[in-house]
Amino acid sequence: MADTQESCEPYDDGELSSDLMRAIGKQMKVLRERAGLTQRELGNQLGYSEELISSVERGRRTPQPELLTAADEVLDAGGVLKATIEDVERAKAKARVRHPAWFRDYARLEREAVEINDYSCHDIPGLFQTHGRARALYEMRKPLLDEETIEQRVASRLARQEILTRWPPPMVTAVIDESVLRRPLGGREVHKEQLEHLLRLGSMRSVELQVMPMDRTEHAGMGGPFILLTPKGKPQIGYTEVQHYARLTSDPEEVRILAARYGSIRAQALTMRESLALIKDLLGEL
Repeated sequence: MADTQESCEPYDDGELSSDLMRAIGKQMKVLRERAGLTQRELGNQLGYSEELISSVERGRRTPQPELLTAADEVLDAGGVLKATIEDVERAKAKARVRHPAWFRDYARLEREAVEINDYSCHDIPGLFQTHGRARALYEMRKPLLDEETIEQRVASRLARQEILTRWPPPMVTAVIDESVLRRPLGGREVHKEQLEHLLRLGSMRSVELQVMPMDRTEHAGMGGPFILLTPKGKPQIGYTEVQHYARLTSDPEEVRILAARYGSIRAQALTMRESLALIKDLLGEL
């Protein structure tokens, strides 16, 4: 075993859970001292340096699965260290989340939101997209994105959806144009999976999903998509995005206008029950 960055990776306190890494480090230290080994002696048995063992025990480096597995066996930990591997890998996956620079301010506010209102006339809201739908969208992006960027963007988009299952969840309302639901981006199977996912989301107590039908002769949302979100303990904020140009506004008058517009859009849309029935009908047509 070589003492390289592949065995333990330095991490940013803001990216990986420092509390988790410190807890694992303390466990390793207690087990090492119980075994009567110094950091150097443990490192020699595992094939790592004393400095690396010290960094892990202090929570300064993220241990890789092979180190945790080997240390568990050498220290006769009975699976205690091995059991942390899944949590470490999950923390590393979160650390890989990277939003485009122009989207980061919104993503940060979204994580703090207690209420999110989304009007979408071009695509399914990012919080509602399946893996297949998100990947298809990034694969068709022009100019083309490389594979690594696609994987990163998909992971980042899906990571945002964790707010829907946390407790307490934010109250989320969304109005989606019927034309979006009829456009099978990604192919039939991807589209079918997406519609089924919308039905599941629409049954959640914290989600109110409506569809703006194509036969409406009046439509308050012709100005384009937008989002209204309310961070905890802060005033409501408006967000618009066009061709990767994002704009957040906290101006009271601008936010008031967007809120009034959203109210009109919801009034013109199908009810929640009618909307889910339409989605079921669209599924039946596939």
